[in-house]
Amino acid sequence: MPDALELLKTRRSIKPVELAGPGPSATEIETLLTIASRVPDHGKLVPWRFIIFEGEARLAAGEAIAAAFRTRYPQAKPEHIEAERSRLARAPLVIAVVSRAAPHVKIPEWEQVLSAGAAAMSLVFAAHALGYAASWITEWYAYDPGVLAALGLKEHERIAGFVHIGRPSAAPEDRPRPPLEAIATHFANR
Repeated sequence: MPDALELLKTRRSIKPVELAGPGPSATEIETLLTIASRVPDHGKLVPWRFIIFEGEARLAAGEAIAAAFRTRYPQAKPEHIEAERSRLARAPLVIAVVSRAAPHVKIPEWEQVLSAGAAAMSLVFAAHALGYAASWITEWYAYDPGVLAALGLKEHERIAGFVHIGRPSAAPEDRPRPPLEAIATHFANR
């Protein structure tokens, strides 16, 4: 089997708290983003962009998350606020994939959203190909208007996902996958 197929078959999501450093280098981040941007893009609209969180920037963004959490839950305990503050510091690198889907005379928004999803998945595969592990997640703060504004999103933009990237701290375990006969059918003329 070609190496690329084996790579695709062995990708696993790793929880962000199980990702350790060192994270990707600047050159590797450029490679990750180059690969993530080579996705289907009907109309060449580039309906996505990336926000890179590394080093202290992860904690600075965490301040916005903690502030929004305090607003939502004014009675929150300090340890819960601290956990929210460290959301983007769980892995050495976090890349937000931002969907910029918008109405277009020819290209359906749905196709633009799918392109952003493809960019996120390509980012995950690229991390795996470079020897890292990744986790593509959205959590409550991906939908919080205050957090989105603090991260610099425009009104029409949405978070497609936060991709946490690092080195697995333990060997990843696979989870059961659905049997193909349960998820695939052949269309037949009737």
